[in-house]
Amino acid sequence: MASLLLSEHPHRRFNPLTGEWILVSPHRAKRPWQGQVERVAEEQLPTYDPECYLCPGNTRAGGERNPSYQETFVFTNDYSALLLETPDEEMMHGGLLRARGERGTCRVVCFSPRHDVTLANLAPAEIRTVVDVWTEEYRRLGSDPRINYVQIFENKGAVMGCSNPHPHGQIWAQASIPAEPAKELSRMTDYLRNRGSCLLCEYLALELLEEARLVCSNEHFIVLVPFWAVWPFEVLVLPRRHVGALTELSVEERDAFADVLHRLTVRYDNLFQVSFPYSSGLHQSPTDGQPHSECHFHMHFYPPLLRSATVKKFMVGYEMMANPQRDITAELSAERLRSLPEVHYKHQTIK
Repeated sequence: MASLLLSEHPHRRFNPLTGEWILVSPHRAKRPWQGQVERVAEEQLPTYDPECYLCPGNTRAGGERNPSYQETFVFTNDYSALLLETPDEEMMHGGLLRARGERGTCRVVCFSPRHDVTLANLAPAEIRTVVDVWTEEYRRLGSDPRINYVQIFENKGAVMGCSNPHPHGQIWAQASIPAEPAKELSRMTDYLRNRGSCLLCEYLALELLEEARLVCSNEHFIVLVPFWAVWPFEVLVLPRRHVGALTELSVEERDAFADVLHRLTVRYDNLFQVSFPYSSGLHQSPTDGQPHSECHFHMHFYPPLLRSATVKKFMVGYEMMANPQRDITAELSAERLRSLPEVHYKHQTIK
């Protein structure tokens, strides 16, 4: 029997962070696309939009007026999905119907006063300001005894459910640890207990040896396409040093984090020469007052664009009913991202 070729044969890959498998079908990437092709016409946004509820000086839907901020701006969401005043009570009926109140709060982080930019258009120094805001919000929200987890994330692009193009992200802080980070923490805890070492530290060492899935790096951070990637051009951002949260990063490491975020998001835009949509999120230590030596801080990026800006990938059919599946391999995704320039396509010199 022929040897298994990961670049040719259907196979499953194991995700040690979740304990789940994904199906990879690399031969399907060669099939012609005959599905829907959407017209791509990027809107030219103004620097300031008087109708935008996130622009400086404008009034939000809740009636509050934004200050004339010059860098970043953070406020509690006017329509927060979580409320700190929620009763912490549990309901049980018949042993099967169970519910419990969930306390928390939701914050909005405006990355820039400009309406027409994204992280890819911001300089590393400007992204560093965003990193500092994330760090302070994690520290401040996590110090509340009612808050046990702080989830920082960004949805970029209308296709990812973002209703406002002004550059911003969100922070949801809550009493319980959400399902996805809880799943990862459980796997990292088991690995530490059984192997005596950090799962992501050892995984990063393997990736640095192989180099096939690396995208970019600096002295303190690595950007790579994980071996078990599900989304097209999915990446994982990892610090080289074992740290559990943003608050443990040194000044130099915060600079380095901002640097790789800039270089990655520029590559994303350059991939199909469009403002690249994605959902991203930071996974770090819970704020429940317990030691979490198993936790290795990291950031996920999940982008839906598959072959061009007109072909998108969502979880449907087999993936909803059976198992996550992808056609493009992690190695090929990394190769394409790695080969892209780090100058944004809108600023490249035409030869």
